[in-house]
Amino acid sequence: MNEVLVSFITVNYNGLGDTIELISSLKKNIKSISYEIIVIDNASRKDEISPLRELFNDIHFIKSDTNLGFAGGNNLGIDIAKGKYLYFINNDTYILEDNISFLIKRLESKKNIGGVSPKILFHEPFNTIQFAGFTPFTKYTIRNSIIGYSKPDCIKFNSASITPYVHGAAMMFKREVIEKVGKMPEIYFLYYEEMDWCEIIKRAGYELWYEPKSNVYHKESRSTGKDSSRKIYYHSRNRLLFTWRNLNKRRKSISILYQILIANTLHILKYFFRGKFKLAKATIMGEFDFLIIKNKTL
Repeated sequence: MNEVLVSFITVNYNGLGDTIELISSLKKNIKSISYEIIVIDNASRKDEISPLRELFNDIHFIKSDTNLGFAGGNNLGIDIAKGKYLYFINNDTYILEDNISFLIKRLESKKNIGGVSPKILFHEPFNTIQFAGFTPFTKYTIRNSIIGYSKPDCIKFNSASITPYVHGAAMMFKREVIEKVGKMPEIYFLYYEEMDWCEIIKRAGYELWYEPKSNVYHKESRSTGKDSSRKIYYHSRNRLLFTWRNLNKRRKSISILYQILIANTLHILKYFFRGKFKLAKATIMGEFDFLIIKNKTL
């Protein structure tokens, strides 16, 4: 049996149809490299492992009894992965070409490149950019932009470049990097964990890259919904957590005060005036739980 070059790791949570489509696309299109597929079921409401086993008897399955979040689920996959490169890919994505090797070439082009993301395109509208790199976070407001977001794919997004963060929907790392810096931080549960991980990786001396010669199609998140209270809660809490964990002392203090006293307060007032009381409560609870976590880990 050939040595495994790439370990594809994907987390399934009530997403059987999407996971089947992802696995099918990998099996159909990838012919040029040796690989394995690892599926972690993050405590789906129904048994989704059994039907997956019936369809695919040559991949690895892990069943978690509790929902461990994005990082926790992927970290279970890291524990059993055999590949030289670990490719974390959302279960609601798929590929149409055998172009994974370009990610490997990018990783191997320099010793200090630790991670890479492909060009990520929306499933709908087709061939519209979701990700062609990130801009850095602003100094105090901790906001950034996705390069190319919602724009038609064109030649200007076809240049590889260093990016401050790779994209959690599709990101590949050298095994040696993960062995050096450790697994994905599980404190976030949902949102910001891959960005925190990127900060850890950069502090260890590695670069992160965007590689457009490889591409992935993304159906976008269906599990939390747009403007759901769950999403608002985790964004509110985790932006503060990210700030607390990654900024220097002076920037950290200013940024946290700005987020709590200005940015989040404006959001809360906006939600109240629009009658979206659940979203206002979610923002407040996000701040409150951040303070609890912060005090517990001091």
